[in-house]
Order: sequence, then C-alpha cells, then structure tokens
Amino acid sequence: MTDRWGVVAKRAENLMPGVPYVRGWAQARRSAGTVAEQLTALGLESDFPGLTADVNVSGDGLVRLGSIRPEAALMLAELIVSGLTAETATHVDTRAEGTMTARRSSSAV
Repeated sequence: MTDRWGVVAKRAENLMPGVPYVRGWAQARRSAGTVAEQLTALGLESDFPGLTADVNVSGDGLVRLGSIRPEAALMLAELIVSGLTAETATHVDTRAEGTMTARRSSSAV
C-alpha cells in the first residue's frame, strides 16, 4: 500500500488488468461507511464532507477524508487520543483484575 517513500501509493486513475480494484474499493467503502456512522453519531458529519472510498494503483482500498478545516482535524485527533486513552485504561484494568484473580486462586490452593 505504500510507495518507496513510505507514503500511500497514487490513486488508481488508469486501471490495469489483474489488479483487484473492486475488492480494495469495497473494503474502503465499508470502512468509510463505519467512519461516517461514527461521525454522524457525534454530530460531525458536516465537518467531513469529502469522506469517500477510493483505491490506489495496487488495488488497496483508501479512505479519503477530503479537505477539512484545521478545527475538524484537531477534533479528530482529540477523539483518537480519547479513544486510545480509554482503551489503554480498560486494558490496564483488565490486566489488574486478571492478576488479582490469579493471586486469589493461588492462595485458595
């Protein structure tokens, strides 16, 4: 999915035989739909009017956010950080509970 510089390959403008463009585009469409659902639930759909599915020259699906305002980019970054923070806290809590359960089980023996 990346070019030699490590960035996303160019979008597919001229299709080549044997490349699974439809598969990649379909995957991108499902993912873009999921992002759109979440943005709508948060009332942010109008901040991402260019959200769309696409495909690159290799047939890899791409989700394009389109041109967005700096405030929308900042909001998206804050949402990602909040999600990661919540996920990390849940993971730490789960590990702590597992450790406590293991200690109880070993002391019960």
